Amino acid sequence: MTAAKPNSVFEAFAATAQRFGDRPFLNVLPETAAAYGIAAGEITYVAMLEAAQALAAAYAAQGVGHGQRVGLLLQNRPAFFEHWLALNAIGVSVVPINPDLRASELEYVIAHSEMVAAVATPERVADLARAAAAGGRDVSIFTPDEAIPRIGGPIDAKPASRETECGLLYTSGTTSRPKGCVLTNTYYLNSAAWYLEAGGLMAMREGSERMLTPLPLFHMNAMAFSAVTMMLCGGCLSVLDRFHPKTWWDSVRQSQATIIHYLGVMPPMLMGAPASADDRAHRVRFGFGAGVDRGLHAAFEARFGFPLIEAWAMTETGGGVVIAASQEPRHVGTNCFGKPGPEAEVRVVDEADRDVAAGEPGELLVRRSGSDPRHGFLREYLKDPAATAEAWAGDWFHTGDVVRQNADGTLCFVDRRKNVIRRSGENISAVEVESVLQRHPAIAAVAVAAAPDAVRGDEVFALIVAREAPKTAEARAALAREIVDYSLAQLAYYKAPGFIAFVDALPLTSTQKIQRGALKDLVGTLLQGSDVIDMRALKKRAA
Repeated sequence: MTAAKPNSVFEAFAATAQRFGDRPFLNVLPETAAAYGIAAGEITYVAMLEAAQALAAAYAAQGVGHGQRVGLLLQNRPAFFEHWLALNAIGVSVVPINPDLRASELEYVIAHSEMVAAVATPERVADLARAAAAGGRDVSIFTPDEAIPRIGGPIDAKPASRETECGLLYTSGTTSRPKGCVLTNTYYLNSAAWYLEAGGLMAMREGSERMLTPLPLFHMNAMAFSAVTMMLCGGCLSVLDRFHPKTWWDSVRQSQATIIHYLGVMPPMLMGAPASADDRAHRVRFGFGAGVDRGLHAAFEARFGFPLIEAWAMTETGGGVVIAASQEPRHVGTNCFGKPGPEAEVRVVDEADRDVAAGEPGELLVRRSGSDPRHGFLREYLKDPAATAEAWAGDWFHTGDVVRQNADGTLCFVDRRKNVIRRSGENISAVEVESVLQRHPAIAAVAVAAAPDAVRGDEVFALIVAREAPKTAEARAALAREIVDYSLAQLAYYKAPGFIAFVDALPLTSTQKIQRGALKDLVGTLLQGSDVIDMRALKKRAA
């Protein structure tokens, strides 16, 4: 007789705790403990379960229940899991709050989500209180060490289920105001189930995996694909406060990680360190992530001895459709992220939603195979039915990602549709240009965007953080010339930067992605000043 399917993340965790109670669920490394001022060490499944059950009872006693939302501004601390599991047990949705948000952003999230309470680290309680007051919201705000106050409010009388809202995650808002993605228990459980069943180079071993992630818990990767996957298979999760390049391999070894999750910015930093006899002194079987520089992919694997599995998913798609290059051939070095599984249907289309030929770039549309094309996806964008309907036009989810599909069915990432620069009729991927420029030894970081050009429509504008900032106008001009000459040797002439500006830092999201909306504004501001170096005269078609 098979066990009943869990109705919630909490039920899934409790079932695992019955089987693997004395095994570690969380591992707080000394470096993370020092950053947060908390105890280091492992926390077993049964200890986490008991803490969550006690909190659930305390929340229920204070009038919190099904249908409400509670914010969590707890960084990557164990308290995040205690409160998430406790609230999920009584049908309450959590709103993970990015700790980098400030006054107006916090006001928006608090008001838009209509959270009834928020649990925060002590230093952020006052910030949340001011934001709630500014938005006219009556929100109970307290720390994990304080008793839960009386909260109350209307509660849904229906029992919670797999389709109950489990989390409300806000998109990063790289190009517009963040949207609230309503994510159900099915979303989280389905994401973990996909990961556990993916197989190939990502085959999981029940009860023995140890995963290390530097990603934030307000992000779907860490919440769904890291945490819930470990919950379901009895694994142990180490969550860093953030990525620390200098101590990364120490963390890998201390955590005894068999799986690591990575961001695209990590491999270049790790490859930049001198080679060491300890480069393969670890237990890692594979890394899971996205955005590794295609020029570094093979070299990284050869040096450190494990595959980096490039994958594609979105907050909106969750486990409904995930695509990962977990089977050979992986086409390493091509931005390929694998072939869709039988549970997924995909199309690659032009701007009129017409299918393009194999090998041609187009927007990726996805849906779930079978009778319910939205199974495992977000339920909706909160309070935005128009955006939900637009995303699902024609019953296909429009991802906004531009890809190419190879003859063997594998997909290669090109860029976000909004990041494509159209110069004299040529479509240029900002990500492709960034990838090439990042390999120049003088460049520490780079972002590429479109700049207006009266003749060509758009021109390529590169914002560059130099490893050693040039001190004079002459030095800046010389380095800009060197970079453009390098680009012209690596790329078609029209893709090389036509404008270059040296900056101290790039606008980034909390997950270290380029904040494209802010980038566009920054380009506009820089063009009005005198620090932009015009390199357009060097861009000429070769004979």
